[in-house]
Amino acid sequence: MKFALRGLVLWLCLVVPALRAADGRKYAVGDAFAAFSTKDQHDKPFAYVGGARRIVVSFEMDTGKAANGFLERQGADFLGRTQTLFISNIHGMPGIARTFAMPKMRRYPHRILLADAEGFLARYPEKENHLTVVTLDDQGVITDLSFVAKKDAPKAFAAK
Repeated sequence: MKFALRGLVLWLCLVVPALRAADGRKYAVGDAFAAFSTKDQHDKPFAYVGGARRIVVSFEMDTGKAANGFLERQGADFLGRTQTLFISNIHGMPGIARTFAMPKMRRYPHRILLADAEGFLARYPEKENHLTVVTLDDQGVITDLSFVAKKDAPKAFAAK
């Protein structure tokens, strides 16, 4: 019975946010951040069910390069220590570009979560040439949404 109840709770954590995303509504301050699953740059599955304090999203190659450049200098454990997730949008990246981009991503010491499915980033607000930063409280509620220019990429990962 306990196992079935846990399974139902996990299913609700994954399905309800997906249904909310279908209505086209972007995340806003005060929203609960939804659980999700994806893969990282090493093709390893990743399931988020809570615990992060910050999610940084790169929608474009240039902002991703700026963020990865900063993160590479911080060491492999930086994201874990700061309870931060870094998501890079690769949906729509042509096959030839992936041929060059993925091996480079695999060389980074930090984990890069890949947004490769259509609609994966539908709820995240975005601003051209900026990283999106979602700040969460310890209950997983969004307390701040901001945009950081690629030239200021380190600020996206700074504690508030």
